[in-house]
Amino acid sequence: MDSSTAELNPLLQAWTAPYTLPPFQDLLPAHFEPAFAAAMREHMAQLDAIASDPEPAGFANTIEAFDRAGYRLGRIGMLFGNLCSSHTSPELQAVERAVAKPRAAHYSAVYMHAGVFARIRALHERREQLPLTSEQRRLLERTHLDFVRSGALLAPEQQARHAEIVQKLAAAQTLFGQNVLHDETEWKLVLHDEAELAGLPDFARDAARTAAQQRGEPNAYAITLSRSLIVPFLTYSERRDLREQAWRAWTSRGEHTGVHDNRPVIAEILILRAELARLHGYETYADYALVDRMAREPAAVNRLLDEVWERSKAVAGREREALLAAQRAEGRGDEGLEAWDWRYWAEKVRQRDYAVNDAEVKPYFSLDAMVAAAFDCAQRLFGLRFTPRSDLVPYHPDVKAYDVHDAEGRGVGLFLHDNFARPTKRSGAWMSVLERQGRNGAETLPIVLNNNNFAQGHPTLLGFDDVRTLFHEFGHGLHGLLSNVTYAGLAGTAVLRDFVELPSQLFEHWMEEPQVLRRHARHCETGEPIPDALVARLQAAQRFGQGYESARYTASALVDMAVHSLPAPEQVDDWIAFEARVLRERGLPDAVGLNHRLPHFQHLFSGGYAAGYYVYLWAEVLDADAYEAFVEAGDPFDADVAGRLKRWIYSSGNTIEPGQAYEAFRGRPARIEPLLKQKGLLEA
Repeated sequence: MDSSTAELNPLLQAWTAPYTLPPFQDLLPAHFEPAFAAAMREHMAQLDAIASDPEPAGFANTIEAFDRAGYRLGRIGMLFGNLCSSHTSPELQAVERAVAKPRAAHYSAVYMHAGVFARIRALHERREQLPLTSEQRRLLERTHLDFVRSGALLAPEQQARHAEIVQKLAAAQTLFGQNVLHDETEWKLVLHDEAELAGLPDFARDAARTAAQQRGEPNAYAITLSRSLIVPFLTYSERRDLREQAWRAWTSRGEHTGVHDNRPVIAEILILRAELARLHGYETYADYALVDRMAREPAAVNRLLDEVWERSKAVAGREREALLAAQRAEGRGDEGLEAWDWRYWAEKVRQRDYAVNDAEVKPYFSLDAMVAAAFDCAQRLFGLRFTPRSDLVPYHPDVKAYDVHDAEGRGVGLFLHDNFARPTKRSGAWMSVLERQGRNGAETLPIVLNNNNFAQGHPTLLGFDDVRTLFHEFGHGLHGLLSNVTYAGLAGTAVLRDFVELPSQLFEHWMEEPQVLRRHARHCETGEPIPDALVARLQAAQRFGQGYESARYTASALVDMAVHSLPAPEQVDDWIAFEARVLRERGLPDAVGLNHRLPHFQHLFSGGYAAGYYVYLWAEVLDADAYEAFVEAGDPFDADVAGRLKRWIYSSGNTIEPGQAYEAFRGRPARIEPLLKQKGLLEA
C-alpha cells in the first residue's frame, strides 16, 4: 500500500478509538474511493500470497488465512454501507454509485481466484480425512460453497459473464435504493390548520411538528413517508381526502416517470438474476437462491405461504366485514372501503370492541423506557449489562453508544443505537455491524448498530408496533453481540437467510410479557405503571388485525416468489401489471393491499432478500415454537431454557447447520401450530 495515500486518508490509518470505532469526525466522502482502491489491492495481494505459498494446502495456511484476508477492506465496506443507509448525502451517494461496480468486480475476482480455489478445493475433497473441529469443518464447507456459488467452477468465458452480471447488479441495486430514498425524502404533506389536523392525537401532532421543523416548515406540521408518521396519519386522520393523498404517495414510491423511476431498474435486475441462475445450471433465480437456505427449494416455500395465505384471507375477509359494519353504524356505508380507509376504520373497531387506542397506550411506551426494557430483558436472559458511553463520537448526534459486558464483567462489545427518522436515512429498521466478533489471530469484539425510524417527539412515544420493531432489531443486535465463534466468517448473523430472523423475532415475545410491561411501561407524565386492565385489553386486541397484517405480508412474499420463479423474465413487458395479476389470481381481499409493492421493495432489489421475503414467516414458525419452551418451563426468564437459547441460537453463529442448532435447543424440530395459534389462524 502506498504510504503517502495512507498518511492522508483516515480510513487507511489505524483506528485508535475504543473498540477501534471508526474516526467519524475525520471522514469525508472523498476518502472512500481511494481507500477502497488501496484496500482492494491489499486484499488481492493477500490472496496471491495464499495461492503462492510453497507449503501444501492446509487448513491454517489456506482457510484460516482466507478468513483473515481482506480485514481492512471489510471494515471500510461495513462503515461505508452503514453511512450510505443511516446518514447519507449527495456526495456520499455519488461515491456509492462510483464504487458499486469496482467493488463487485473485486469480489468476483476474489471468488474466482484460481490459485486460492485450487487449494480450497483440494482441502474440501479430503475433508473427511482432515483432523478438523466441527467449526473448522463448517468453515471449510461454507468457504468452498461460497466460491462455487460465485462462479469458481464455471468455464473462463462464463466466469467473465458472471463477473459482468454481478457488476451490473451492484450498480442497479444501488440505483434502486437511491431512487426510493429520493421519493421518501422529497415528499411531504404539509398541514397548516385544525381542519387538516382533524383526528390526529397529540403524539402524532408532536411528531409531525418535529418533522416539519426538520424540513424547513417551522410553523406547520408535516407528514412524511416514515412509517412512524404515515401509519398514525392513516389511522387517525379524519380527512379522507388527505389519507388518500398520503396513501398514494406511500405506495407509489419508485413508480414515477423520470430519472428516479424504478420500473426499468426492476426489469434489469430480474433479467440479470435469471441469467446468473442459468449460468449455474438452474432454471430460475428462486431455484438458485434457495439451494443455500433451510427451505432448499421453492416448493417448500410455496407450501408454507399457501398454508398461511388461505387462512389469512379468510380472517382478513371477516375483519373487512367488521369494518364495513362500523361504517354502516356511523351512516357512512356509502363511502365504501378503500386501502386508505382500512387502518382508520380498524382503529374505530379496536376502540369500540377492545377499548384500546394508541392515544391512550403510547404515553406508557416512551422510547427511553422501552430501550431500558430491552436492556433489562437481555440482562435477565443472558447476563448482559449496557453502560452509556457519552465520550464516544458516532456518526450523528442522534446515535447513543453503550459498552456491553457479561455477568462476570467481561467485555462483550459496543452497541450503537440510532433510533430517529431523518431525511438522510433510508426507511425501515435494520441491524448492521462495524466490526465482527472473532478469534482468528487477534481477538475482535463486535460493534453492533440498530437503526430505527421513529418519529422524534418530546418525549418520543412509541406505539405497540414500534415497540415490537425496537425489540426485533435488538434481537438481531444480540445475535451479533453474543456471537462466540473463532472465525469472523461464521460470526453472528452470518447464517442462512431463513434462520437469521429467528433471534430477532423470538426476542419480540418479551415485549408483551406482563411482568416486563408492569416494570417498564410507565406513564411518561405520572410514572404510574400501565394498568393490568389495559394490558389485558392490549393482549386481547392483538389478534384483531392479524388477518390484515398476515395477508399483506404473505401477498408481498408471494409476489417475490412469482417474479423470481420466471425462467424468462425478459418476456414480461410490465412488472406493475404482473404484480397486479398475481394478486388478482391469488384473491387478495379488496382494500388490503400488500406490505411492499415492487417499485419500492428494497428487501428484494437492494437488500439481499431476493426470493427470500418468505424468511420472516419461516422464522415465525421457529420463534413461536421456540418461545413455547419458556411457556412450558413456566417462566419467561427460565435460566435453563435461556442458557440453551444462548448457546445454540444466539452465540453459535453459522458454526452448526441451523436445523441442527434448533433441534439442539428445542430437542425436536419446530411445529407450525404455535404460530397459527399465535396469529389466531388455527381455526381459519
